[in-house]
Amino acid sequence: MINRYDAEGAQSSFQAGSNEQVLSNKLGITDPEDMDDAELILLEKLYQSVLIEHLPDRPITVQDLKDWHRHWLGNIYPWAGEIRAVNLGKDGFFFAAAPQIARLLDGFEKDCLTKYTRCRPDLDENLIRAIAVTHVEFILIHPFREGNGRLSRLLADVMAVQVGYVPLDYSSWERNREAYFAAINQGLNCNYEPMEYWVRQALWT
Repeated sequence: MINRYDAEGAQSSFQAGSNEQVLSNKLGITDPEDMDDAELILLEKLYQSVLIEHLPDRPITVQDLKDWHRHWLGNIYPWAGEIRAVNLGKDGFFFAAAPQIARLLDGFEKDCLTKYTRCRPDLDENLIRAIAVTHVEFILIHPFREGNGRLSRLLADVMAVQVGYVPLDYSSWERNREAYFAAINQGLNCNYEPMEYWVRQALWT
């Protein structure tokens, strides 16, 4: 968790003994690597549940996202599944202000989730566009205190699997993080073409 976010507000407390590197948690974890390991193990269990055991054959809802977040991190953080109440920024860029998140999620459900899930499987470009728009808008809102990037990838994977693809290969995103973040920023101008490029790479790698 080192330097992931600049945070302001009452929910920015850190675990005692962690040197402000690990958020307050139920397990008393103070080492960032231990926390990364715990989150990864639980994320793998979430993927098993959502993609294999209980793949939704219907449009995704904001409540689904909250449930997935709670399922994933509920044993670690007391606020898992709740929208964040702190302002978050990364590398000088600030995500949606906390008081606006509930309103923005209402719009996200109407304009993205209801519109794009389940995606029509007749054209690959429909899926690429759907994932790109949904991913960018989710990241810009950043509705949770922690885990937004990983949850956004799970959402993209669910969208792909719903129409017969395998989960995306995100290695190109990891290798080109600056270009990926630049594509996210273009969403502020409702320009999703840069993100479509990266979704295409992840689908067809």
